[in-house]
Amino acid sequence: MSSKAGARYAKSLLDLSKEQNAVEEVKNDMVFFEQVVDDNSELEAILKNPIVPLDKKQGILQGIFGGKVHAITESFLKLVVNKGRSAILYDTAKQFVQQYNVINGIVTAEVTSASPLTDANRAEVVSLVKKELNASQVLIKEKVNADLIGGFVLKVGDKQFDASIASGLTKLKKEFAN
Repeated sequence: MSSKAGARYAKSLLDLSKEQNAVEEVKNDMVFFEQVVDDNSELEAILKNPIVPLDKKQGILQGIFGGKVHAITESFLKLVVNKGRSAILYDTAKQFVQQYNVINGIVTAEVTSASPLTDANRAEVVSLVKKELNASQVLIKEKVNADLIGGFVLKVGDKQFDASIASGLTKLKKEFAN
């Protein structure tokens, strides 16, 4: 339920920032907000806690983001908190960035590999994803998982390509079992 509300709030904020020619600034603010909440789980707990008074939440957000974000973002944060909807701020920030990426043809690819990617590997993944999805830009999130033994797992949206040795061994084991 909160992600639907977050998506609606994000769309409204995106429309407002377009009107005010501040889309890039607000997008950067939403990324900043996301990072701060990711780094401080206590902040997310405070925002979601209905017992914490609205003025306390307002003061905390003002202390963290006051003067560091665009005026539109600052006003938006105040408005959402004053409406008692601070629990959806994190979802709204994520949805805003997601909607921004869709509008601008930006795709996020998550690559999990047994060892860190080389520059050549990274460039190959970017090229492949751009070609397959007709994307203008590809952002790569890299993870290392030694359990894969070798190869990689590529996730883009709801699609996944598994070229890991561990996966191949599991398939081979199932075939021998049959």
